[in-house]
Formats: sequence, structure tokens, C-alpha cells
Amino acid sequence: MSDQKDPIFQIQRVYLKEASLEQPNSPAILLEQESPTVDIQLGVNAAPVADGVFEVTVTATVQTKIKDKTVFLVEATQAGIFEIRNLPEEQMSQIMGIACPQIVYPYLRGNVADLIQRGGFPPVHLSEINFQAMYEQQQQQQLAAAEEAPRILTQ
Repeated sequence: MSDQKDPIFQIQRVYLKEASLEQPNSPAILLEQESPTVDIQLGVNAAPVADGVFEVTVTATVQTKIKDKTVFLVEATQAGIFEIRNLPEEQMSQIMGIACPQIVYPYLRGNVADLIQRGGFPPVHLSEINFQAMYEQQQQQQLAAAEEAPRILTQ
């Protein structure tokens, strides 16, 4: 019998950690006939909560503007608590950067669309995200930054 323990990956909880809606130029901006521009930013973060337990958050910032005036700004953070044990270290980063956000993100999409609609606007539906591609891009950026750092120090 081996001493190898079975890997564990379980969702403990998914919850809306933070949400805000701002309409700094209402009601005047609501009378504008021009279509607003929409800017969407996403971020993923992971942090240990306890031994083998991690919180993974996905944050969305949705800002719509007409010219230089904000129509609305929504910021929302959806979180999940995951128990992850007995996995090789190289897999931990991928699990928390790809698998966990894929589980949390659909909840964030629904909450953002609902919040915008409750604010009196047509819902903005966040598109599907390829978290694997996003993770790989972040890894490449970190690698490039690490390679650049020694050159800056030696110059």
C-alpha cells in the first residue's frame, strides 16, 4: 500500500463578495441619445484561507461612457472557497488560475447583468472567457518580466 493520498478538489462555497453600481451623471446622462462605449476589465486572484483551503475571486469592472462622461460603473467580485489538497505544486497554479475561475465566473456574469438591469439599464452580458488562454498569457507576461528584470539591474 502506498503513502500517496488521493487528490481533493471540492467547492465549499460560491458567493458575491462585493458589488457596486455608480451613476455619477444621472439623471442628465440618461437623456443623451448617443450610444455609450463599454469597457470591461476582468481580474483573477487566489489566496490561501487555511491549510488546503483557498479563496479564488474573479472581479469585473464594467464602465460605460458617452463622450467623457460615465453613464454607469459596475464593479463586482465573485468568490469561491475551494478545498484543494494532495496535488503537485505545478498543478495548483493551473487549478486556481483556470478551473476555479471557470466555476466562479458564470455566477459573476449573472450578478453583473442583474445589477446593471436593476440600475435601469439594458443588461450587459459578459462574454465567455477562455481562462486557460488568459492564464497562459499571464504566465508569459510574468516570464517576460522576470527575464527583463536582470537586464534592468545590470544596466
